[in-house]
Amino acid sequence: MAADGLSHVLARTRAAAQRVGRDPAEVTIVAVSKTVGPSEILAAYEAGHRHFGENRSHELVAKAAVLPDDIVWHFVGTLQSRKVREVAPIAHVVHSIDRDSLLGAFGKQPAHGRLLLQVNLAHEEQKHGADPIAVDGLLRRSADLGVPIAGLMLMPPLVADPEQNRHWFRELADMRTQLASEWPTLVELSMGMTDDFEVAVEEGATLIRVGRAIFGT
Repeated sequence: MAADGLSHVLARTRAAAQRVGRDPAEVTIVAVSKTVGPSEILAAYEAGHRHFGENRSHELVAKAAVLPDDIVWHFVGTLQSRKVREVAPIAHVVHSIDRDSLLGAFGKQPAHGRLLLQVNLAHEEQKHGADPIAVDGLLRRSADLGVPIAGLMLMPPLVADPEQNRHWFRELADMRTQLASEWPTLVELSMGMTDDFEVAVEEGATLIRVGRAIFGT
């Protein structure tokens, strides 16, 4: 199942990139494996995939301990500051930085992966993410702490039609472009999931987080 799903997502990603004149190699597919066990992850790994995403620290730790060392782990879920010491040595990319306390916690770690700032563009109360007006201050704080931010991440509203999220993806891409003149480390755009990743790719996503389309429901 995983190999077939992965092949299908790869084909759709390539087509979406080519529709807007992008190089498909600019887009990394993060196979979100939060609902599956090590054997299913290994099946995707044996099909050639290397980027996997987890949203709970204890599952990340447990799976990383039994799976190949060359897997590139992404942490894509809400993160508590007290869990940073568990995640920092394992996650190559953390997609969900959204507050000062998390920046401070990573600043205390001897080593960690790349950090992305999650932005709540739609101001949804039930979702995490920094308010857009707080982004510049968090970037300045990250620089003060020596933990540069490598990009922006978005979880847009749940919608029936993926096209309804196009403007959110475009807004995040525009925000990244505007900020990059002062913050050149901002190169990544983590946006797009199973239901809307093709639209996200068309709007500039460099990282897409896809679970169901690869592993099934």
